[in-house]
Amino acid sequence: MKKILAIAWKDTILRFSSAMEWLFFLILPIVFTVVLAGGTGATTDSRIRLVTVDQAKSPLSAQLIAALGQSASVRPELFTLEKAEELMDNRQASSALLIPAEFNVEHLQEGTLQLELRQQPNNLNAMVAAQTVQATLGRISGAVDIARSSVAEAERIRPFASVAERQSYLQAALDAAQSELAQAPQRLHVEQATTRDPVEYDPASNSSAGQLITWTFIPLLGIAGSFAYERQKGTLRRLLVSPTPRATYLLGTLTGFVVLALLQMGILAVFGIVVMKLNWGRDPLGLAVMLVSSVLAAAALGTAMGAIVKTESQASGLAIMLGQVMALLGGCWYPAELFPRVVQTLGRIFPTTWAMQGLLDLVLRGKGWMDVLPEAGVLLGFALVFFAVGVWRFKYE
Repeated sequence: MKKILAIAWKDTILRFSSAMEWLFFLILPIVFTVVLAGGTGATTDSRIRLVTVDQAKSPLSAQLIAALGQSASVRPELFTLEKAEELMDNRQASSALLIPAEFNVEHLQEGTLQLELRQQPNNLNAMVAAQTVQATLGRISGAVDIARSSVAEAERIRPFASVAERQSYLQAALDAAQSELAQAPQRLHVEQATTRDPVEYDPASNSSAGQLITWTFIPLLGIAGSFAYERQKGTLRRLLVSPTPRATYLLGTLTGFVVLALLQMGILAVFGIVVMKLNWGRDPLGLAVMLVSSVLAAAALGTAMGAIVKTESQASGLAIMLGQVMALLGGCWYPAELFPRVVQTLGRIFPTTWAMQGLLDLVLRGKGWMDVLPEAGVLLGFALVFFAVGVWRFKYE
């Protein structure tokens, strides 16, 4: 056991002798996970941003903004006039709604309310925003007409003592009309299609699982480079005259890589839980089963490659190329269901496909450790075959 740990520690020191290794071990996996997830993975508002300037800051303007906020199409965001003009000039916003200071009950009473909607030319989002604003104004106009009719009828029965009393009554009538309209029964019921999408996809879950596999499989395939390096330096040849058995050397080398890979996977999973709010921790046993089986399959493939390649550079190039191909066809970058059927079938010969399927069963589909045993079994089968080939073809020189 001491020899195994000594070999593992030696390989770890060599691997992290360069500070650049931390870039590939921790920094880039996290960066790519966040970028491909489109942010932190939290549920985002997909509605069109409507830059809004509220210069009135009146109850009526607040009602308009609240009504727009309930829309399924636009998301009003308040800015100053200067910032809104800057966003429009830099084409960082498709449209901007300017609510002037005169947008209040006084001008409502006079019938002179105005709004200004600025749009980017030939922009579909701006067209959608304009239609939403018009529809919202239409609903508010209905309440305004009711309130004005109520004021006119009240004034016919008993004239108001002052302008302030008339405006106060108008505001109260407007609030009451909006309340009644909000409680009115729907005459048009919209039912969205219930057809289930055959592609189960969540950007955060797929990105976290895919990058977790990609950035651990490629270094584990790099075990082949470690073997080739030791063979080139003559270290393996000297083992022939030492009391260290072949199995001890192989186990020591693999132990170092496997432990580091599990540590890296654990860090990425914790990052997914804490920062991206993913459900990696729902079934710790299932997660542990999938991580261990995936790491063993990748390490075994690296061992088999190490028995074939002749130089370290050859092993490094092959590890990167094969790792990227397996990640792509295994669904680590894009959902495998998006590929043609023949490509999906071809992808099942790679361990990355089974690793991705098992991890998504846990984090995306809410399954438990019993459900991922088939995928783990296939990965362990890969490991057994690749280890057997690696040990059988292993050469000291």
